[in-house]
Amino acid sequence: MPELPEVEVTRRGVAPHLEGRIVEHVICRREGLRWPFPPGLSALLEGRRILDIGRRGKYLLINFEHGTLIIHLGMSGHLRVLPPGIEPRTHDHFDLVVDGPEGRQVLRLNDPRRFGAVLWHANEDGPLPEHVLLRGLGVEPLADGFDGALLFRETRRRSAPIKQVLLAGDIVVGVGNIYACESLFRAGINPKTAASRISRARYDRLAEAIRVILAEAIVQGGSTLRDFIAVNGQSGYFQQTYFVYDRAGVPCRQCAVPVRQIKQGQRSTFYCAQCQR
Repeated sequence: MPELPEVEVTRRGVAPHLEGRIVEHVICRREGLRWPFPPGLSALLEGRRILDIGRRGKYLLINFEHGTLIIHLGMSGHLRVLPPGIEPRTHDHFDLVVDGPEGRQVLRLNDPRRFGAVLWHANEDGPLPEHVLLRGLGVEPLADGFDGALLFRETRRRSAPIKQVLLAGDIVVGVGNIYACESLFRAGINPKTAASRISRARYDRLAEAIRVILAEAIVQGGSTLRDFIAVNGQSGYFQQTYFVYDRAGVPCRQCAVPVRQIKQGQRSTFYCAQCQR
């Protein structure tokens, strides 16, 4: 599943091709994905100029003067920017055709499992941060407001394991399974530790680890596990630097003790019992 670094890589990839361009056509090849496509989407967008491309957590935000197109890649989705005339393949469900100085280009969403989403939020429906999918999201981990003090303050009454608290997304958004495992390893924190029992100093280390690891993953194009492909069709490389994720039974790169794998909330957790206390 694309996580925050993969979505940010996608945002940076599509932005130069979309920002300032005029939407010429909207093509929906099925009724919807996880939810139905917005009714009348062609009439809403055709002839309108794209202002900029934003991101909130794992949601891409294509901003217009009159509202925002919200795109989620789901479990297996990816976006490609293509020249016009390329025939759609199986699972190519949505096209946004834009025109600009370089001519027409097509933003195409491919989503084999159809857990993604294309939704519309009109300005008249209220502030975008209050959208039902966005209003419960925590602080962005790469924003100035994220630090160890925030994690410490918001976890005083959280008895759940810290790994589960990170994945919940209501304190800090976008730290998915891969990057939670890697961040906890770098901070030396056992993923089973109750969030309320972690000290402020250890949360300082965890916040820094999250920021550094996410930034590193973005620079390296994200991770390519199963389905994620960047806008230019290339794979990410961060998975080549994993310390624990998907390395069950392999010697830890720091202490040589085999990496363990457990289940937490139906998700696999990887950690080193020696390095993470």
